[in-house]
Amino acid sequence: MGMKEGLIDVIRKQLSNQLESLTRAAMESQEAATDPDSKAESKYDTRNLEASYLAEGQARRVENLTMAVRIFERLSLPDYSAMSAAGPGALVELKVRDGSNWYLLVPAAGGMEVVHGECHITLLSPESPLYQQLLGCALDQVLDGPAGRVRSIL
Repeated sequence: MGMKEGLIDVIRKQLSNQLESLTRAAMESQEAATDPDSKAESKYDTRNLEASYLAEGQARRVENLTMAVRIFERLSLPDYSAMSAAGPGALVELKVRDGSNWYLLVPAAGGMEVVHGECHITLLSPESPLYQQLLGCALDQVLDGPAGRVRSIL
């Protein structure tokens, strides 16, 4: 199994665990929001309203995570050569002042961090300005945003 296949497996497991945990929390929030005992005791009691907002937000997060799980179930990442420009699915190492940062350009789950081997990798989705900045970068290209140089593209 190559590095990227192993990385995708780690991401799939982490997303599935997050989805399972968040689904439980969302169900508990929904129960709290609809529980007859949580009825307001006065016009200043907002517990029921707050529980409702929480349940709604968690339901949206469950929906987004479910979509990300589905995307990663069928996602395969292309391999890039040293002479390739970074594109979707690229694993990019950015040399920064105090070391290196690793980024994986993926269609969903942006902001998630995973550990694979000894690498700490941040997932970037197309909505991220850094994703847009890394897209099309070549080896040794210098970036302004997170001042650094592209060290490798896999």
